[in-house]
Amino acid sequence: MDAAFTAEQDEIRRTLREILGKRCGPDEVKAAVRTAAGYDRELWQQLSQRLGLPGLAVPEEYGGVGCTPADLALACEETGRVLLPSPLLATAALCVPLITALGTAAQRSALLPPLAAGGLAAALAVPGPALATALALTGDNAAGPWSGGGRAGGVQARAGAEGGWRLYGEAAQVLDGHSASLLLVAAHTGGFARSRTLLFLVREDAPGLVRSRQTTLDETRPQARIQLRDVPAELLGGDEAGEEAGVLEALAATGRTASAALAAEAVGAAGQALSRTVEYVCGREQFGRAIGSFQAVKHRLADLYVQVEAARSAAYYAAWDPRQGALALAQALEALRMTAGEAIQLHGGIGFTWEHDAHLYFKRAAADELLFGPVHRLRAYAADRAGLFTPSATPEKVAV
Repeated sequence: MDAAFTAEQDEIRRTLREILGKRCGPDEVKAAVRTAAGYDRELWQQLSQRLGLPGLAVPEEYGGVGCTPADLALACEETGRVLLPSPLLATAALCVPLITALGTAAQRSALLPPLAAGGLAAALAVPGPALATALALTGDNAAGPWSGGGRAGGVQARAGAEGGWRLYGEAAQVLDGHSASLLLVAAHTGGFARSRTLLFLVREDAPGLVRSRQTTLDETRPQARIQLRDVPAELLGGDEAGEEAGVLEALAATGRTASAALAAEAVGAAGQALSRTVEYVCGREQFGRAIGSFQAVKHRLADLYVQVEAARSAAYYAAWDPRQGALALAQALEALRMTAGEAIQLHGGIGFTWEHDAHLYFKRAAADELLFGPVHRLRAYAADRAGLFTPSATPEKVAV
């Protein structure tokens, strides 16, 4: 394994940091999330056209850059530093891999080029608070009725009278669901006896589709409630490829790469929160000296530095080997939570005000753990898959 970044990757990092440093200060982020889209469309187009950001994970034959998961993770680390509100996670990390893996040749040709160019944004709609389960991060996505289970609730799909499919149901926590032009909806079909989970494509102008933006703890992660009232939909992959096993495996594979990107994003946020805190304590004086010179403060910051760097190493390793993504995500989310919490503490009285910039990082830490965790479940499921808690066989008695 060669852990060193290539010259191209270093250039991506440098250019992205330069652009975001000019356009994504805390005030700009707060202004962007309060727009109808929930992000700065002009900045998103600049990132798409100049860096090909949404096309990093798209194969070159479909107009993308065709990069490795490490490149996407590197970009996410930089967007995480500034808490960039954008469709990058929902589109590039969640929907593009699913369309690439399951879509027909016609679907890939029609959807991937505009997704890579940034002209089309997509969102993955999973019923209920089950995104982590659907992506097989905190449990087996083949077990449990997370998408409806053939019963009432979730999203149900039935074949239309004139061909095609019709969807009805609700998904309450859809990342960027209010602004995405394309929805990938996980739905159950076949009733209770032949229940199976499939993915369907729904356009933003589909009749019967109702979308409403939700009030969330972290405004940089906008979410929407999606209601499907007998909505026409297209099966992703076509009727011949609509097998549940393939869909569930594609969701799990997407979860592995997405968790690596999320881990890098959380590390970027944690690193920036730590840097801002160090800068503050070095300038804030008490008793005639900077509070950063006090030994107790130095020890707390040193502990945070070790935790952030350990999480960064885990995130980089997961970018090289996405199978370790869930564990890296757990460590990165924990590092972000601890760093953001200490940032509020070390900023003192101003840090405790809800409007202070430190709370942006604290909200991101709490919201991401609710969406993709919690940390203890990420680790528990990884341990189960590794067989760490499997009881050992009883040793045979040896005759004396």
